[in-house]
Amino acid sequence: MIAIVLAFLATLRLWDLQETTFSQMFLVDNYASFFKFIFLAGSFLIVCVSMNYLKREEILHGEYFSLILFSTLGMMLLASGFDLVVIFLGLEIMSISLYVLAGFRRSDPKSNEASLKYFLMGAFATGFLLYGIVMIYGAVGSTNLEQIIKGIAFREAGPNLMIWAGAGLLLVGFGFKIASVPFHMWVPDVYQGAPTPITAFISAGPKAAGFAALLRVFLFCFVTIKVDWTMIVWIMAVLTMTVGNIIAIVQSDIKRMLAYSSIAHAGYVLVALVAGGETGVSSALFYLLAYTFMNVGAFTVVILLGRKGEENTGLDDYSGLGTRSPLLAILMTVFMFSLAGFPPTAGFMSKFYVFSAAVKSGFVGLVIIGVLNSLVSVYYYLRVVVIMFMHPPQPEAQRLPVAFGAALVLLISIWGVLQMGIFPDSLLKIAQASVSSIF
Repeated sequence: MIAIVLAFLATLRLWDLQETTFSQMFLVDNYASFFKFIFLAGSFLIVCVSMNYLKREEILHGEYFSLILFSTLGMMLLASGFDLVVIFLGLEIMSISLYVLAGFRRSDPKSNEASLKYFLMGAFATGFLLYGIVMIYGAVGSTNLEQIIKGIAFREAGPNLMIWAGAGLLLVGFGFKIASVPFHMWVPDVYQGAPTPITAFISAGPKAAGFAALLRVFLFCFVTIKVDWTMIVWIMAVLTMTVGNIIAIVQSDIKRMLAYSSIAHAGYVLVALVAGGETGVSSALFYLLAYTFMNVGAFTVVILLGRKGEENTGLDDYSGLGTRSPLLAILMTVFMFSLAGFPPTAGFMSKFYVFSAAVKSGFVGLVIIGVLNSLVSVYYYLRVVVIMFMHPPQPEAQRLPVAFGAALVLLISIWGVLQMGIFPDSLLKIAQASVSSIF
């Protein structure tokens, strides 16, 4: 935790600095710094909430925390990578740590299954990403982002199939990391089988890291061929929102429900990528920060409901939570309302900014589909609230103790959700100030 705080302070000192280093492979700018704040905040919250959970499950080992730090390092490389090779290295450092963390409960078959599925499908997606990098290098002779945009401009006179194919393969590789349809199949099993703090970690930081690289590469390098990939991302956004929300409706396990919800939220951020421009990117950054607070908060309540060997993630396990632990039920209600997009929460403001950016860019049809999807999501989020307050508690249900670490995470998360919902202006201005460098 001290290391994360020191890294946060060191990153804060880099604000308003813009320069490249390591032979123009690593870029320091406000865009990267904003994402690093998201990663470090998410990692800090996960470390706080993990300690009591690891003791309860008897898996308190030092390598758990070092793997979280390695994964965070990988995310920070993704945000600052100014060369496709560095972006690939960051992706692998992040991913390999997550493969191990997903299977950290070695005595649990579901955790082993989650780790194996994540590893196999992640390795498969990495192959696509590397082939994309190879094709881009073959077309322009460099993996540096600045050289790539110059190479594309030089060949603008005619279509270049290698550049298009490379961009498509990169989109597949990044699509796996952000869990967009049709590259989402690993998400429900990994989210359900992984230790719950790691599920929360995967849903927040790595997703934001995938978007950090995706936005920089596509809106900086491939901006001149935007018309060719915008329609593909438009279709991906629609499918991702729709599939995530519809399948979430029928889930009876809250971790699987939040997994499909996570897929749907990736679709909303893809709307910002379609919109493009400084408004679209700043709204995406704001959305990803808000999503970190509300999702980590929701998963913290899920952790508190579990007992040793029993995670109690079925929706029926939430029956009567309003009677057993009114404060936890109220906090979970706020997180559910925020995920659904109710005012005055961070979820409402982040969707408002994303949809506003898309309308300004002329994608009104996409916004209508997004709003309809948000209405669909209200059903399964409110179902949790109804079960907590309107169903009787189960006979064996007990009062839920809240450890200090979990209480701190809930306090920070609820502050973030309400601060960004009621007074969003300050953080939105910081997000807007951080995007000009990539244009």
